[in-house]
Amino acid sequence: MVNYAFLSAFPPTESGVATFCAALMNHLADPASGEHCGVVPVVDGPGPHIPHDRVVRLISGQPFGALRVADALNRFDVVIIQIEEGLYGGLDGEDLLDVLAGVTVPVIAVLHTVSAAPTPHQRFVVQRIADTAAAVVVLSRSAAIALLEAYPISANRVTVIPHGAVAGDAARPAGTGAGPPIILTWGLLAPCKGIEWAIAALAQLRDLRPMPRYRVVGRTDPRVLAQHGESYRDFLHERARSSGMSGLVDFNPAYRASDQLTSMVRDADLVLLPYDSPEQFVSGALSEAVAARRPVVATDFPYARELLAGGAGLVVPRRDPGAMAHAVRRVLTEPGLAETLTGRCTDLARALDWRAVAHSYRALARAVLV
Repeated sequence: MVNYAFLSAFPPTESGVATFCAALMNHLADPASGEHCGVVPVVDGPGPHIPHDRVVRLISGQPFGALRVADALNRFDVVIIQIEEGLYGGLDGEDLLDVLAGVTVPVIAVLHTVSAAPTPHQRFVVQRIADTAAAVVVLSRSAAIALLEAYPISANRVTVIPHGAVAGDAARPAGTGAGPPIILTWGLLAPCKGIEWAIAALAQLRDLRPMPRYRVVGRTDPRVLAQHGESYRDFLHERARSSGMSGLVDFNPAYRASDQLTSMVRDADLVLLPYDSPEQFVSGALSEAVAARRPVVATDFPYARELLAGGAGLVVPRRDPGAMAHAVRRVLTEPGLAETLTGRCTDLARALDWRAVAHSYRALARAVLV
């Protein structure tokens, strides 16, 4: 019997890490066997005063609460800490080190992002986290390779456990739903998502009948919003207007809860991930799409190459609207292709299912307690 503590962003915070943590906790907890989970949420600032509120929180940028947080975490058997750029206060999240200094139970550090070329201070912070943790988890093989090349961390202390997702049943073939085909991109909106290239690609598909609709779902990344406001979203609206696609591109700035997201993905005929970043070592959206067994067209980023290598999707060059348009056209019109892509998602879907992912964390927790 193992009781797990989590240090992470957590609902009602709206972020990928918060959703990830809630899902993993839900699948790790097993009251029947006496295994329980608790969480210390990481928040941006103090919320409204709630009488008799006993929840311990880590307020980003206020490291003086580190001892109280560490004391709360030490009441559990194993601590699972989510590491994401911008989640913790201090330069490169260094305030987390004050918390770790007070934790006396084994720590599993989950690195959601890995930089292949860290700055000296990033290297210092990540190395300290890795040295303190009993085990380090990354979410893809490509992230493990990048981590081991950039840091002097022993390979036997690094475990690859994929980003979990809700595995779907056999889904309908692409393009067989009512109305025009739906192409979907979702997630926090930021320039690295490359949505402008997708709009340019879809403008090359005007001859298709019915012409597909493109749904771009997600609010603007809070870090982008703080620095640049809605300038990127405004740029995308203008790009859609100038390319004659305004009526065919639907921008929905909503954040979707897990069940809403699952339904939205399964309703799509095609998931399009036009990312710009050459260092995208993990993508929750790609994991969700494959687990839902939807056809995928993705640009050439490391996680796409890794996950789609067996033919579960099509990979195209980054910033190449022509190649992207050709791949989308193939999925929507080439007989049998969509079915082949979704069929090859089946084995991957089993590995990405949250139940399988939770089993891997459970096994790792038992190993670090030995």
